[in-house]
Formats: sequence, structure tokens, C-alpha cells
Amino acid sequence: MARYFDVHPVDPQPRVVGQVVAMLREDALIAYPTDSSYALGCRMEYHAGVERIRAIRRLDDKHHFTLVCADFAQLGQLVKLDNAAFRAIKASTPGPYTFILPATSEVPRRLAHPKKKTVGVRIPDSRVVQALLRELDAPLLSSSLILPGASEPLTDGWTIKEELDHVLDAVVDAGDVGSEPSTVVDWSEGYPEVVRVGSGDPSRFE
Repeated sequence: MARYFDVHPVDPQPRVVGQVVAMLREDALIAYPTDSSYALGCRMEYHAGVERIRAIRRLDDKHHFTLVCADFAQLGQLVKLDNAAFRAIKASTPGPYTFILPATSEVPRRLAHPKKKTVGVRIPDSRVVQALLRELDAPLLSSSLILPGASEPLTDGWTIKEELDHVLDAVVDAGDVGSEPSTVVDWSEGYPEVVRVGSGDPSRFE
């Protein structure tokens, strides 16, 4: 049964944040709110976390997982950026965008795309996410919480708990955060290609 945490969306309670992060450090899989939709998340080092997310979402091994970062400095340690990508991504973060880029050696091989050696990275504009990442002091391995057969993510924390109580360890509820996942921009070939239009304005990358 998943633990349920009610957190303030603008001023997250430090005690609650600390409890969630303590669970993450013990290899919990959580559902948590971002600036675009709810997502699944766990520690990057939690080996079974990848398979648990794949099982919930029924994903194949070609799915790009996302490393959710606290800031641009952390993001820059995980992916390789040329000057154009650096400027454009820095100008659009934090925000509702996920960028697919070549992974550095800091990213475990099991998290990168098996052939392309790429990974998604993201800096959400969310007080809750920032509080969790500051306390954890590490990126979160993440994936949008879109269930098999659905076209949109789940939007309500209590509904998520009811639907996924048996497969999650915790649900962090910060109220309704929207129903569109992030806009995904593939920059792995040296230029931007919008591969999923979501809550971030895609026009700046088209």
C-alpha cells in the first residue's frame, strides 16, 4: 500500500519533503507532481526502479527515461551539449520541456537508450520538485505517469493512489497540476526536433 503525502504546491512542508526523500533513499518508487503533469520517480541508482516503471507503463527497452535535475549545472553533468543546445536549453529551463541528448559516462548504461546512448533530461519549474531534489541532492529517474491505453497523464493524487496503490510506495499530492506531459525535444543529432508536443510551447524549437 502506497503512503500518501499531502504537500503544499508553493511552500512544500520540509517535514513532508524529508519523509518522501527518506523513502526514495530506501529505494521507493513514487508518483509526484511536476510543472506539467504527475510523474513516476525513483533514485537513479535504484536498479529495480526502471523495471517497475516499465511494468506500470508497459514500456519497451527503447523508451527514453528522463533524469529530472535541480539545475542546469546538474543537467550538464549528465548529457553532452554543444553551444547551440546549451544556449537554447538554458533559455527554456526551468520549464515543461524534456530534452533528449547523448548521455555522459555519469549516466548508468541501463538508463540510456540501448542503441543511441541517449537519455532525457528535464528541469521542472515546480517548487515541490525543487524541494525534493535539493533534499535528495541527486537527479530523479522519471517517466510521465501515463497509463497503458491512456493518451493523457493522471492528474489527481488521490486517484493515482487508488489506481496504483499496489505498485507504488508513495504518492505525493500537490493538487491538480495539469494534464499535459512535457514537450519533448530530441537534440541528439545536433539540431532540435520536437517529438512530442505537450505543455511547453514547441515553437521556439521548430
